[in-house]
Amino acid sequence: MKYVILVGDGMGDHPMAELEHRTPLAAASTPAMDALCRQGQLRRLRTIPLGYPPGSDVANLSLMGYRPEEVYTGRAPLEAASMGVALAADETAFRCNLVTVADRDDGGLTMVDYSAGHITTPEAAELVQALAQQLGNEQMRVYPGVSYRHLLVYKGDYGQLTTVPPHDHTGREVTPYWQAYDGTGLGEFMRQARALLPGLPVNRQRAAAGKSMANAVWLWGEGRTPAMKSHRELFNISGALISAVDLLKGIGVCAGMEIINVPGATGYLDTNYGGKVEATLAASRRLDLVFVHVEAPDEAGHEGSLAKKLRAIEDFDAKIVAPVRAGLEATSEPFRLVVAMDHLTPLAIRTHSDEEVPVILYDSQGSWPACGLAYTEANAVNTGAPLQDGQALYRLLLA
Repeated sequence: MKYVILVGDGMGDHPMAELEHRTPLAAASTPAMDALCRQGQLRRLRTIPLGYPPGSDVANLSLMGYRPEEVYTGRAPLEAASMGVALAADETAFRCNLVTVADRDDGGLTMVDYSAGHITTPEAAELVQALAQQLGNEQMRVYPGVSYRHLLVYKGDYGQLTTVPPHDHTGREVTPYWQAYDGTGLGEFMRQARALLPGLPVNRQRAAAGKSMANAVWLWGEGRTPAMKSHRELFNISGALISAVDLLKGIGVCAGMEIINVPGATGYLDTNYGGKVEATLAASRRLDLVFVHVEAPDEAGHEGSLAKKLRAIEDFDAKIVAPVRAGLEATSEPFRLVVAMDHLTPLAIRTHSDEEVPVILYDSQGSWPACGLAYTEANAVNTGAPLQDGQALYRLLLA
């Protein structure tokens, strides 16, 4: 038996008046997911334990069969694992976003764009290299990642600092959150970065082209190295992970999975869907389980763009779900296919929510009774007892 899990990050949403009180998932054209759902099971899954932040870190740990209550220490240390960055006992990893901020008339600060206009990875690499060379020291080390997502490792104590994700505050004043870093080496690093970044060639070129400048950094998601058992230890399976996002790759590293890097995978609407499908099918011939993550729906949700979210959902359906199923069916190997989202990213709030998510479980041998329903959030609400956590999902999947 082969197992494939396909994740459309943040696909879920709330009903919207402009969609005749349907969600984007319900309004989008998704024939591949709807067919799988009708022929398989539709379940609800709690990916965010009560009291935990509704982030992709916590949610995807659940989708990979873990209980975040037992293993979660923060987002950034998972990204450090993806980058091969080892943390000493007295070191803390922080996600280091390249962002666009603007000064307010009252002397405060507004978060204009949490992604600096989805800056490209080559552009970002030049900026992060400058940060590392000019601001890095024994206490702080900076590492380049993908697009706007980077890493800072901090040695020592940073007091009672509590950070917030920048994507939760797009278009809003962030003065109190910026000031929270005052009195720490982190605050000084952020101020120096804000003075340095606007004058660098990449930013001057972006400004001349009418694009957002990456004129500041934002540190968040702090934590220290987690202790996690591998999939082999927990479930006696081999696996691979395919994603453009360092966070997901880091979870895969900690899970002992093979990390497959697909050229042209961007974490956005322009990602290499075909490359991901090809890599998925190739890995499924060698390994027990393949976990495939697509970031685009979540990014559209954070941008508050209905058009982009509909496109991202429909692309996921047509360019990932449909060809993966077809490729699996072209072999003689029985398979089980899961389609899920890690969390909802409602357009109305432009950030994550902690509600249960709808999950499709399809068995090519028909071992599970068909539900006959389309894949929507509303249909999942009426499908009986939910799966309480990721371990419950894996027990059902691997049974």
